[in-house]
Amino acid sequence: MTALKIFVDTHVLVYAHDTTAGRKRDRALEVIQELWNTGSGVIQELFVSLTQKIPMPINGLKARTIVEDLCAWEVVANDEQAILGAIDLKMKYQLSFWDSLILEAARRSGATTLYCEDLSYGQQVEGVTVVNPFEP
Repeated sequence: MTALKIFVDTHVLVYAHDTTAGRKRDRALEVIQELWNTGSGVIQELFVSLTQKIPMPINGLKARTIVEDLCAWEVVANDEQAILGAIDLKMKYQLSFWDSLILEAARRSGATTLYCEDLSYGQQVEGVTVVNPFEP
């Protein structure tokens, strides 16, 4: 039996390294451990988020190492087709462009599940089901 492919939004990865995130950090660490061998994710914004957007930013060298380690996962590039696909999803489902871009990347990777806290739990878009890993 083939494992389901899961795509991970950057926010989940950020929580795993944000020492101020409490239970979300604990859950994010669990998610990363569960997915280490099968994960995909949007890591292009991870460096900036870790070094500038969390209450206790991580230094650049440590953040680079984190990103480098996660590059072992499948990385989905946002090329011109991904951008156009995201625009189509935005218009069809009335989502933000950024949420549509994440969904398009998940869809293009072949994922059936997207771990994301910003979209509606259980929402299905083009064969991808949204799961908030922080909800019980």
